[in-house]
Amino acid sequence: MARVVGIDHIVIRVSDFAASKAFYAKLFAFLGFKVMDEYADAIGWSNGKTRFWIGPSPPGRKHKHRTGDVGLHHYAFELRSRKDVDALGAFLKKAGVEIVDPPDEYYDDYYAVFFLDPDGIKLEGMKYGEEKAKAARRRKARRAKG
Repeated sequence: MARVVGIDHIVIRVSDFAASKAFYAKLFAFLGFKVMDEYADAIGWSNGKTRFWIGPSPPGRKHKHRTGDVGLHHYAFELRSRKDVDALGAFLKKAGVEIVDPPDEYYDDYYAVFFLDPDGIKLEGMKYGEEKAKAARRRKARRAKG
């Protein structure tokens, strides 16, 4: 049986390639991604683990993404810490990006910021499990002192 070992990449189509390219270039520079390949009709960024590509929509298919349509609901970038989520939120605010939901805890130990790209595609920066991991380390340290 075949086993998936990860998500290699995602590709999205955009209505305004130049505007989206500028948006993602700033976002990915902040997130530590670098351009891995660029063509006249596509550009891809990578951080060594995750790859993200954009390309222009075909002529006549330039409508913006509408939340609730069939297709991608959102794409989440896992960040190192809640502090990184807060830093991303501050970066987005300063850049004038539309923030749908500001940095906060949305589920038990799930800290995230949700925002939109130029086409209204929902993106997320998130950190899950940080508080539980800290509590487990504290318990382990107490037991070691014993």
